[in-house]
Amino acid sequence: MSRPRFRSSFVLACGLAVTLVGRLAACAPEPDAPAPTPAASATPAPTPEAAPTPTPAEPEFDRAAHSLDDPASIWVVSNKLRPLSPADWAPSDLDMPVDVENEFAQPLREPAARAAEALIGAAAEAGHTVRIISAYRDYATQVSLYGRYVERDGQDAADTYSARPGHSEHQTGLVIDLDDFGDCYLSACFGETPAGAWLGEHAAAHGFVVRYPAGKETVTGFTPEPWHFRYVGPELAQEMQRTGVATLEEFFGLPAAPGYAAAEG
Repeated sequence: MSRPRFRSSFVLACGLAVTLVGRLAACAPEPDAPAPTPAASATPAPTPEAAPTPTPAEPEFDRAAHSLDDPASIWVVSNKLRPLSPADWAPSDLDMPVDVENEFAQPLREPAARAAEALIGAAAEAGHTVRIISAYRDYATQVSLYGRYVERDGQDAADTYSARPGHSEHQTGLVIDLDDFGDCYLSACFGETPAGAWLGEHAAAHGFVVRYPAGKETVTGFTPEPWHFRYVGPELAQEMQRTGVATLEEFFGLPAAPGYAAAEG
């Protein structure tokens, strides 16, 4: 009789254990579900536009790069109110232009000589035969030349076309007078010739300006001389051409010089 009771107790115990395990399993928490992946946006976010790179401003032309008073400066301004100092100053770097016709075999300062060769060579390539008819003249030469003009035409007339000694740009060694073997030798009509017009347009590329342009007589003090080219270097010559300023006096804000100071009268 004892066996059946034991078997019954065993079965009951097993049933309780199974029931307990089932309940415990039923109360166990579910494993964490993975976080939902956000849906990709149908329209991509706009890419911000890069700010435009500012264009660097061109450096302002330096008007103080060279002296206007030192006779050795390529920017020296000599006119009826601005004599060279000393009056008999002479360049130390004179050199003869090569491979160009030079009527009186006159030299120039070295940078002007090289520039003159380049300008005349470029004119030849463009079909214009050009020669130098005057370049450097020293103080003594200007004394003689001006004196002959005064004797021939009187001082008032001579002062309209010839500089007094110590005021001449030719004395700087930076000037060439040019000619095309035509009929306008040292005449205002030279500027209207094909060669003269070409030189007037292209001189700045080689560092020259027409020093005594038409219409500026009350500024420069001299009648127009389209054959008279003054070397100032390409930077200044091209800046004057770009800005349309015709004379050194106006470009540098100097007083007009239509006549000599009273003390020199």
